[in-house]
Amino acid sequence: MILFPAIDVLQGRAVRLYKGDKKQVTDYGDPLEFAEKWVEAGAEWLHVVDLSGAFSGESGIDSLLTEIKKRFRVKVQSGGGLRRIVDIRRRLDAGADRVVIGTMAALDPDEFALATYEFPEKIVAGIDAKDGRFAVQGWTYTTDISAVEFGKKCKHMGIRCALFTDIAKDGAMEGANIDGTERMQRETGLQIIASGGVSSLQDVRLLHERGIYGAVLGKSIYTGAVDLREALGECRR
Repeated sequence: MILFPAIDVLQGRAVRLYKGDKKQVTDYGDPLEFAEKWVEAGAEWLHVVDLSGAFSGESGIDSLLTEIKKRFRVKVQSGGGLRRIVDIRRRLDAGADRVVIGTMAALDPDEFALATYEFPEKIVAGIDAKDGRFAVQGWTYTTDISAVEFGKKCKHMGIRCALFTDIAKDGAMEGANIDGTERMQRETGLQIIASGGVSSLQDVRLLHERGIYGAVLGKSIYTGAVDLREALGECRR
């Protein structure tokens, strides 16, 4: 299982939100310092999210991605604020190895289809679930389609990997939705990266045992509840 240490960026700072609420923010500091910390712990991937872009649609982390790739030998998965093909191209040119797309799929499905065609292997479907429904625009809008049905649609379009976030779990340190994550992977046929609520080494172990493709670690590694180096070791067993 691949672990993706998260660096969520809001107005140039590394932050964590509580259940996606931009009014409940914890500021941790310089994103580059955390990139260095997670890479030194052994991370092969970073999950870098432009929260400003997710909320407003205007991206602002391109220079950060370029600096991360310049300084560290690490692959970067990035999301937030990617609403058009030109946004995706710019993010990839800045240094992202692949990008997470969610809102575009709901609001502009034709553009989303074109993106999957133009950037094969570079698109990760962002499946954010609120009460089982697919949520977009920084989780501020919930669609009528179920998260599972959206995942099946993505698989049909040729997408292989998806980031699945249970919004009710994100940043809450209440444990991951392990059964829901396993169901998403089983029913959609996608390689699922679990996100939201991973709060202990036991969560990591259970996801690994269930055959989940990957997991994003956020608040748990910032607070020290999970030691990233130890978690990476568990996933290599």
